[in-house]
Amino acid sequence: MTDISSQSFADVSFLTSVFDVKQLPAPELPEIAFAGRSNVGKSSLLNRLIKRKNLVKTSGKPGKTQSLNFFLLDNSIYLVDLPGYGYARVSKKMQASWQDLITEYLEIRENLKCVVVIVDLRHEPKIGDMQLVDWLRSNGVPFLLVYTKADKLSGNQRSKNAAILDAGFGVAKSDRLLFSAKTGMGRDNLLQALDSFLV
Repeated sequence: MTDISSQSFADVSFLTSVFDVKQLPAPELPEIAFAGRSNVGKSSLLNRLIKRKNLVKTSGKPGKTQSLNFFLLDNSIYLVDLPGYGYARVSKKMQASWQDLITEYLEIRENLKCVVVIVDLRHEPKIGDMQLVDWLRSNGVPFLLVYTKADKLSGNQRSKNAAILDAGFGVAKSDRLLFSAKTGMGRDNLLQALDSFLV
């Protein structure tokens, strides 16, 4: 059994960018994938999670991540940064190719333990987010919803917005968590939640 919360995070390295499933590394280690709309803060969340400032490149430009980016954590877990979906200013053809790549990866990857679906707490559920969650559910792929940018709202507003998102996604409060890449809020909870998928 691998516990992500017990990792030292001393040895985290970029492994490879995958543009075609034929390039996927051998499925020898458990994998956790991170998905979300373009510009939702995936890279910032990952950097906060692994205690790095900028190992995962952040960008103000939507659509920056155009491949499946693999990071190796303490030689025991792969963290996979998936291309963002939504309003990225790229051609429809390119967006479709990312979609195909993501879908094929999610369908065939036997060592994928969980998909962390990152959603902006400030907004109501978006169609793309709901479609992804519905697809993961219907295909039996384990997932965890993380409502990020929690630092941008007051406590009351956080609870109110989280309840709206819970209803939209059809999840219980215990099936998601609040997170802030800026303050680190929710980091320990996220690590503990991921442990439950790595059993």
